[in-house]
Amino acid sequence: MISVILGHKGSGKTKRLISCVNEAVETSKGNVVCVEKETKLTYDVNYRARLIATDEFAVKGYAAFYGFLAGVCAGNHDITDVLVDATLRIGGRNYDELASFLEEIYELASVNEKNFVFTISADKEELPASIFNFCTVLD
Repeated sequence: MISVILGHKGSGKTKRLISCVNEAVETSKGNVVCVEKETKLTYDVNYRARLIATDEFAVKGYAAFYGFLAGVCAGNHDITDVLVDATLRIGGRNYDELASFLEEIYELASVNEKNFVFTISADKEELPASIFNFCTVLD
């Protein structure tokens, strides 16, 4: 399952994501991973969540981002939830590429039975409609 948290800068997306991470840690029967662009959430997310900064691995663009997330999932079969902050800052602001990326993630999530949550700094109307064929919007 893929969920997205939408809104522009300052709308509370990251706070909502932090709540989702901490809730997942409490309810998950496996491991929870929180991915961010740079290390900022260290003191906000529960210590039991694995926190990974993509800048430490030079992840740029959606192809590299997909490979990175697939590698994270392949490296630990006990992961149940992957939550990602600052999706557009990691992959780029091309919304068509974002749609393709999320569709690939949807396939990855389906095969591996993992939940993904992404924060996206945009309004629903700005994004391609195809995204909402396989993503749910979290309020």
